[in-house]
Amino acid sequence: MASGEAARELLREFPVVDGHNDLPWALREQVRYDLDARDVAVDQSAHLHTDIPRLRAGGVGAQYWSVFVRTDAPDPVAATLEQIDCVRQLLARHPADLRPALTAADMEAARGEGRIASLMGAEGGHSIANSLGTLRGLYGLGVRYLTLTHNDNVDWADSATDEPRAGGLTAFGREVVREMNRLGMLVDLSHVAATTMRDALDASSAPVIFSHSSARAVCDHPRNVPDDVLERLPANGGMAMVTFVPKFVLQAAVDWTAEADENMRAHGFHHLDTTAEAMKVHRAFEERHPRPVATVATVADHLDHMREVAGVDHLGIGGDYDGTAFTPDGLDDVSGYPNLIAELLDRGWSKADLAKLTWKNAVRVLGAAEDVARGLQETRSPSNATIELLDAPAS
Repeated sequence: MASGEAARELLREFPVVDGHNDLPWALREQVRYDLDARDVAVDQSAHLHTDIPRLRAGGVGAQYWSVFVRTDAPDPVAATLEQIDCVRQLLARHPADLRPALTAADMEAARGEGRIASLMGAEGGHSIANSLGTLRGLYGLGVRYLTLTHNDNVDWADSATDEPRAGGLTAFGREVVREMNRLGMLVDLSHVAATTMRDALDASSAPVIFSHSSARAVCDHPRNVPDDVLERLPANGGMAMVTFVPKFVLQAAVDWTAEADENMRAHGFHHLDTTAEAMKVHRAFEERHPRPVATVATVADHLDHMREVAGVDHLGIGGDYDGTAFTPDGLDDVSGYPNLIAELLDRGWSKADLAKLTWKNAVRVLGAAEDVARGLQETRSPSNATIELLDAPAS
């Protein structure tokens, strides 16, 4: 049997659990949640990486929809609620394909029904506005992981892509982790500084996840996971879900991005400026210096390394579709997962190990977090600690 057909056959039994998809943010930015204008029941490849036909073609059986909002949002809590509402609208419009999921049992039920289990993850601690009550509110609305930071620090945790301030987690940050454990909300360490990763592993009594991160030893970008952290996942029980973003998986793309950003600054533009004038400068740079292209093999290289360091029981997939402008060849959108599985089959990964990568590990980790929460709730009341109290400077 050709590896491509073998991959599709495997995914029919053990579909992909993807840790991170930014479709709700793309719908907000493109059409302000007008779901008629971007009807994901039909092909939206002209506008999006994601729609139901391509999720089906890609063998996706469960999706964590990111309810991300920007760190500079005037009211991040309200914006996060709007993102949650978007996911709920999607589920209500497409019940034959998308099944609401809150638990590991819900994920298995969706698989049995042939529907795509739909979970939510909040990307960035700014979404709780330094409030454990807000954290519990998001959990009550269905959010099942919180990424402790996005690209900027929060008051209680350092980001991978900001200047260090807390040195990892503050006392309040450790309390956030403990309250997440008590709730059964997964602690997501994508985007956080390595110091924050280590502090969170020290503080957490439940498995953690990296919803969309790759290996720093393979591609030296601060968004990726150092080997010493990967080595701790077996003892913690958590998992790292490899991402596909070229500038996180291909060293040449990291170096190219740094040069492109410096070119923008040299011309007086912020590196994220997308105005017509700024893009003209950027396009001229790209004509002179073609963008390096990642491939399916590039991502597989990360998985090979992560397997060697953390073990196959602690790996997953988190593509970051609709949250990145560029994707690897062969992983152009959510229909591409069979190409990655075929590549891994060709590299000698067993079907049993691939079933762990695609489905079993993610279901186990959520279930384990639920088990920890049940135990903690018998002995621990909801925390009403405040950042002002816990992080007050010593007198």
